[in-house]
Order: sequence, then structure tokens, then C-alpha cells
Amino acid sequence: MTRPDPAEGAAATAVGGSGPPRGGGAGGGRVALVLMGWLSLVLLADHDGSLTLQRFLGLATWGVLLLALRRVDATVRAQTAVVVVVATVVEYVFSPGLEVYTYRFDNVPAYVPPGHGLVYLSAYALGHAPWVRRHLDRATWLVVVGLGTWAALALRGDRPDVLGAFWFLCLLGFLRWGPSREVYVGAAVVVTWLEVLGTELATWTWQPTDPTGLVSIGNPPTGAAGGYGWFDLAGLLLAPTVLAAWARLRGDRPGAAAPPETAAVTSEAGPDPVPSGPADAGR
Repeated sequence: MTRPDPAEGAAATAVGGSGPPRGGGAGGGRVALVLMGWLSLVLLADHDGSLTLQRFLGLATWGVLLLALRRVDATVRAQTAVVVVVATVVEYVFSPGLEVYTYRFDNVPAYVPPGHGLVYLSAYALGHAPWVRRHLDRATWLVVVGLGTWAALALRGDRPDVLGAFWFLCLLGFLRWGPSREVYVGAAVVVTWLEVLGTELATWTWQPTDPTGLVSIGNPPTGAAGGYGWFDLAGLLLAPTVLAAWARLRGDRPGAAAPPETAAVTSEAGPDPVPSGPADAGR
């Protein structure tokens, strides 16, 4: 019987965690509901609100994100930071830049960058909830069958959703080969809900085709969670690099810092945290 290699375990946890979350993941589902609830309220409030209200919602969402980050370890903070940066760049390129989708004021709402952070934390919390982890294979099949059926039906509609079908194929790849199946299962639920809500409220609208006019797009794309999965992948894979760079900036000696623990959206001890204070709240 071979002894587990601690280095291998640390590497695994740094890219998404293969073991149980710190604190056992208790309350992960409730945390996800709280964060998704906040994002949903933001979208409802912005439905017919002013630009000033939108900016206030942005400040409030940053506050909720900072509170939520206090309840996670350094690994998940780094993952969340990478997701926020990458997603924000993509937002500015594809919305006001290429106009693949547009927001009400033809901008990127102030709540969108921190909203991406909350989307990631929601997906992580939901995917690591004990009842999801116990039935991960079943949850994966539910996601595949549900979104796959929607994607297939959308290809036959008046506005064939080719982009959504492609992104669904991306999601299949992430679920099969991605570094954290739990995160992708959670993201499939969170992102799909927020995309449906955001487009239904006309907070943002997807164009019928991409800028080339060759790829038709649904409103929303059925496989949006697969497109969002690239943000998750960046966060999961780049977090160790971010943590190492941060350690060098702090002047930490090699080996001085403890190996990153498996991230969790619950506190290490005490009652399950519920932040006081969500497409994607941004998309």
C-alpha cells in the first residue's frame, strides 16, 4: 500500500479540490441560494432603474463579494480574483466592443465585475454542497440531459442557437476533463438561471448572430454555462500562479506558507456563514 504524496494532494486542491471542502461543505447549498438571491435581486432592481441606481448596485455588490470572500480560503479567493479579471475583460470586448450582446445603457453595468465573482462563489458552494457531492454523477447527468435537450430543441427554432450548442459541447468537455466537476455542475445551474432571468428582464440582450453574421445566437444561448466555463477554467488553473506571485511579493520564504487547503464557502468553525448582503449578475 503506497503512502499518498502530500505534494500531489496540495496540487489537486489548488486547482479545484478533490477532497471534501473545509468544514465539510455544510450549508453550501444555502450559501449558493443567498448569493444567487442577491444577484437575482440586483437584476430585478436594474430592470427599469436609473444609471445612478445601477452604480449603487455595483457598490453594494462589491461589498457583498468582499464579505463572501472573508469566508473562503486563499485558494478560492485567488480563483475568484482571476475569474473577475478575465470575465471583466471579456465583457468589455464582447459587449460595448463587438456588441455580441448589449446592456440597457450600452455599457458594462457596475455590478457586473463583482457579480462574476459571486457567480463563481455560488457555483463553487453549490457544487460542493454535501448532497451534490454525494450524488455527483446523478447531478452531472441531470445537467447533461437537461441542457442537452434544451440545446437540441433550440437548434430547431426560428432563431437556431448554434453558439449555445457549441457552448454546450464545451460544457461536456469541462464536465469530462475539467479540473473540478463540482464547480462545473454548480455553474451549469447558476449561470443558466441568471442568463434566463437577465434576458427575460431585458437587462441584456443577445444579438441574433455574431459579428461575422455566420453564427446564430439564441437569447439566451442555451449552453451559456459552457461559455462561462472558460472563466472557471482560468480561475482554477491560474490560482496557484497567483498565490505563488503573492507569496513572493510578501517575501515569504519557500515552504514557509502552508499548502493551500481545499477551498470552501463555509467557515472553518461555527455556524454556516450567510453573507449579509448574484449571466453571471453581470451576464
